[in-house]
This record gives sequence, C-alpha cells and structure tokens, in this order.
Amino acid sequence: MLKSAVCVALAAASAALFAADGPTVKTDKGKVQGAVSTDGLIRIFKGIPYAAPPIGLLRWTPPQPAAKWHGTKEATGFGSRCMQLPVYDDMVFRDPGISEDCLTLNVWTPAKDKKAKLPVMVWIYGGGFAGGTTSEPRQDGENLAHKGVIVVSMNYRLGIFGFFVHPELTAESPHHASGNYGLMDQTAALRWVHQNIKNFGGDPNNVTLFGESAGSFSVSAQMASPLAQGLFVRAIGESGGAFSTTLPFGSREEREQSDQEAVGKSLGTTKLADLRAMTSAQIIKAAMPQADGSRVRFGPDVDGYFLPESVPAIYAAGKQAHLPLIAGWNADEGGIPQKTLTVAEFHETAQKDFGDQADKFVSAYGVTTDDEALAAAKDYAGARFIAYSTWKWLDAHVATGGQPVYRYHFELPSPGDKFHTAGTTFHSDDIEYVFGNLDSRQGMVVRPEDRKMSEIMQTYWTNFAKTGDPNGGELPKWPTYNPAGNWQVMHLAIPPEARPDTQRARYEFLQQAWQKAGQ
Repeated sequence: MLKSAVCVALAAASAALFAADGPTVKTDKGKVQGAVSTDGLIRIFKGIPYAAPPIGLLRWTPPQPAAKWHGTKEATGFGSRCMQLPVYDDMVFRDPGISEDCLTLNVWTPAKDKKAKLPVMVWIYGGGFAGGTTSEPRQDGENLAHKGVIVVSMNYRLGIFGFFVHPELTAESPHHASGNYGLMDQTAALRWVHQNIKNFGGDPNNVTLFGESAGSFSVSAQMASPLAQGLFVRAIGESGGAFSTTLPFGSREEREQSDQEAVGKSLGTTKLADLRAMTSAQIIKAAMPQADGSRVRFGPDVDGYFLPESVPAIYAAGKQAHLPLIAGWNADEGGIPQKTLTVAEFHETAQKDFGDQADKFVSAYGVTTDDEALAAAKDYAGARFIAYSTWKWLDAHVATGGQPVYRYHFELPSPGDKFHTAGTTFHSDDIEYVFGNLDSRQGMVVRPEDRKMSEIMQTYWTNFAKTGDPNGGELPKWPTYNPAGNWQVMHLAIPPEARPDTQRARYEFLQQAWQKAGQ
C-alpha cells in the first residue's frame, strides 16, 4: 500500500516537473503550456480553444468568443473531434472522441521567441464536410514546421452541426442567414491566428491558408467571403474548389426546405427549440443512412452573409481576395474505373451524359484507341468528382484575381497501403507527402522516391508560404499558370517537370456542356 502511494506521488511529481518544463505562451484568453518535440526543435501546443463551445443555445449560431481562463491551461493533447459519423475507413484519430465542444486548434512552431516573425500555414482538413479532425497522424504539423514555418490546424463543425439551414435560424440571425457555421469556425480560427500568432513567433501578416478536398473547397470559399478578407495573404488548394457541379453550394432558400424535410423525417420534429433541446447523439441520427441506403448531405450554402453570392459569381465579379494561389489535383481522383474500355463503350458513356454533344466530348478527350478510351474515362471520372471544380477555381482566379497562380498535377503512383491499391495516385494521396508524414500511413512501404517527392512538395509549399512564389533553391522551375505562358502545369512526378496544359479543351467542353445543362 505504501509502495503504491509512493509510486503515485512520484508519478504526480514527474508530471508536474514535465509541465513546469513545457513552453508557455500568452494568448488573448490566457496562458497555454505545450510540449517540445523529441528533437527539441519544435514547440507544440494542442487543443487551444479558439471559440466558445457551440452547445445549448449556441448550437447553430456563428462561433462566439472563447471564455478567458485563469492560470495556465495545459495544451498537450488534441481537443475532441467535432460530432460525426464514421465516414472514411482510412481516418485514424488521436483525440478523446466526438463532442460538440470541439472548437480547438493546434500550433507547431520552430520559433524560440515571439520576435521570429515566421510565416504561418493554417491547414483545413478534408472529409466531405462530414468527417475529419486535426488529430489524424497524416496531418500532424511537426515535420512540416521543420521547414521554417508555423503550422496551425483547427477543428470545425461538420455535417448537420456545421451546416444546418432552417427558416427559424434565418429569422433569428441579424444577417438573415443560416448555415455555414463550419466555414465561420474556420474564419474564427484565422482571426485567432491574426490576434495571437505573434506570441508564438509568427507573422500575422504572412498567413497562408491551405487545405485538401473539403478543406480545399473551404479555402476557395474563404477567399470569396468578405468575413475572411485580410486574414490570409496566400492560398493553396489540394483537390477541390467551390465550383463543383456535383457538390454545389445550394441556395439558402432551397436548403431551408430540404433540410427541414430531412430532419422532420428522421427526428420527428422541425421546431428549432425541440432540435436544440435534443442531445447531440439524437441530432446526428439525421445524418445516418436511410432505409433505402440514401444519406442526407449537410454542406455549405449560399447564405447571404458568409457568402453574399455564389462562389463562382463572387470570383466572376473579381470580389474574391486578390492573392497568390497554388491549386491542383491528383492523377487518379476518380479511381480506376476498370481495366479495359473500348472506344465504342466510351462513346456510349458520351451519348448517355452529353446526348447530341457526344461527338464533341469524344473529340475533346482525343479518343481514337481503346487505351485512350480507358485513360479518358479515368480522367473524366476525376473531373466529375473533383478535378473540374479545381480547374474552374484556377481559371476563375486567373481571370479576375490579379495575382500569380500556379497549377500542379500530382502523379507519383502510390506503392499501396492498407486501404489503397498500388499504382494509383488516389484522392488524398498528397497529404502525407505535403506534411512529411509518410511513415504514418498504415501498410505503406515507403520508397526512396516517396521521400524525395515529399521533400520536393514540402519545399515548394513552404517556399510559397514564405514568399508567394514556390520557386527557390535547386527545385525545377515552376512557371505561373496563365494564357500568356501557355497554361503551364507542374507535373509532380520524379523528376518534376513543368509543361504546357494539353488537356484544356476537355475542361472547356465540360464547362460549356454543364453550364448549358444548368449544372
């Protein structure tokens, strides 16, 4: 008994000693104490509240200021991930679990004091606005911070908790808006960075916003929103933009009706007071698969406040943030549809999807052989899923953004892992390369070329964060993407190489055809 008590006392003393040795930084709400990386070069702060818990009457409201605290808050563990259902098998979490009390962020900084004025990279995770969190090992910021940047990541509300649209919410809003609470969470985190990052050694006037998939959609939307103007000066989008024909941001009016119908069917009431009185476990049932296998999607809308107009309309009018942009996508975004495909079968797809424009579609894709048909089908699948929306974002910003734009195509085939087939460059494949976290991927045997590609991408990304230009050192030259330069694309293979875009006709055809169809 005595021995046990001594062990407990020693453990407590050890914990106290470790805490006393942790780096401490003052924020606008109070002091936080973090930890130091194993090599002693990175100071790490996790789970810092950047907004009040969105619970009770704050459910489905814009993020409110976090409360101040007394003393020093421990910041050595990730905060809870926001409410979500299991969405993706390959997501691994290192947090306490799901909770509505989830609006926290993390900081990885190589700065030793607040005089460093290092560039800051703020990351937005993907997951279809339905899943994800900052605690995933693949997007841990420690390795990227070794490149001389501060990395920040935030949790933001997801699914019905982050994007529910309801006429009663619209009526109670001083802006006559509802929805987009998850996007406003992201903006609140950016505002926190602007107010606090100097004390972590960062430069609040040199912030790059970057994200993947839904995170990339979010970056394009943050550029469009008047609420985020001036909070970041550069942007990187990896696979996705808010210009999608398959994942559009619907109007608030449309969503008020569809969201009410969805919750009424699954929860038995549409009254806001009833919905706010329910537990989070009850509310999340609205996002569960229905008996027919369908699943309701709660995503961003054109709410009239965060987004006064649609994202394409804002860019067309040149009202988006005018800042340098890197964006691109992966070679196999749509997966590998099949192993063989004939020209005749490709024509059947064209006829089904484009009717009397089928021949123009086939011509735009340059299909004359079965091998070309298979390659074109793969590219078309990726375009429908996410590549077209990224291309349209790039094109729109080139037209009205007034700042350098850089486009990439990630092409290094994966060696395969627990969840993905070898030989593909699949959706989300780029994350571990950008963060330098290849060893976190389950079942992946990392090759020398993977290490090299990770080094290349980290250097391009952090060069851009530092100067607004990805070029520097011995890296292959990455030209800007514009008509004057023949639409140069950086092909991220081994070795990387910039070449003029040879596939522009495909995307111009899709733009014309889908706009004509009202998509």
